[in-house]
Amino acid sequence: MTIQRARGIALALAALILVADQATKLWVLHRADFSQGPIALLPFMDITLVWNRGISYGLFQADGAGRWVLVGLTMAGIVGLGVWLMRTGAPLVALGVGVILGGAAGNLIDRVAYGAVVDFVHLNAGGYSWYVFNIADAAIVVGVVLLMWDAFFAKKPQTPS
Repeated sequence: MTIQRARGIALALAALILVADQATKLWVLHRADFSQGPIALLPFMDITLVWNRGISYGLFQADGAGRWVLVGLTMAGIVGLGVWLMRTGAPLVALGVGVILGGAAGNLIDRVAYGAVVDFVHLNAGGYSWYVFNIADAAIVVGVVLLMWDAFFAKKPQTPS
């Protein structure tokens, strides 16, 4: 795959992730009925509404000015990822960065619009409760895995020593 094609696919994936993320969050906010508690989807997965005012795993909870610091940092991250996407020569890196871009943009919209990120997918089993996340979060994880795969397993061109 050429790098130009990979960049195009990466941008398309970013847009698709952003739309899917925002559509599912709007459904959770405006259509889901939580009057009976969480909505059970699978024996290990529920839909529940959690407002995450921090970053991953709820770290660095921030309101007021802290919210805007997180908005600024996220915007800077998105700009940096965009530059990385345009400069990389590795198709897998381009795809990973594109997927992360879509997720970061989805969570940025939430933070600006609501002051917090809308999380709703709750994994749990056998009395153990794990992470509550959204499509944007899942996309960011997939993008990081792609970048790690490229870093550790992709064949790199040999450079003369």
